[in-house]
Amino acid sequence: MKSFGVSTHPIDLAAFRKQLQDRSCGAYVQFDGWVRDHNEGQQVLRLEYEIYEPLAVKEGNRIITEAVERFAVSNACAIHRSGLMGLSEVAVVVGVSSPHRGEAFDACRYIIDQAKVRLPIWKKEYYANGNAEWVNCQRCAHAV
Repeated sequence: MKSFGVSTHPIDLAAFRKQLQDRSCGAYVQFDGWVRDHNEGQQVLRLEYEIYEPLAVKEGNRIITEAVERFAVSNACAIHRSGLMGLSEVAVVVGVSSPHRGEAFDACRYIIDQAKVRLPIWKKEYYANGNAEWVNCQRCAHAV
């Protein structure tokens, strides 16, 4: 399984993991990105993600393909949520199965790092003080 998807519904983590099971693999790595209650000194109540889905899926699949080829892993998938989410909800999940753990860790990190800088995904934070603003990840772009 090698795919990137977008969902407006909560991600079923058990089903996600099951699709990556592979008897030829001895390692599985999963990254879950959760909605946290703060950012840059502000108390966050919820998030909203807006995604240009056709381009996100196309580029997301390109990232998955790059990771599989670069790290020689067997399977890799990712799903990013779209819409409003409450605290502790899973906003993004990345999973990689591989014969060995090192490649699985490396591929998983590559996928989430590349997704943060290459996908047309915008995040709006809603704060306890009543304000809301669209935020980006400029620090991520400098790291890659």
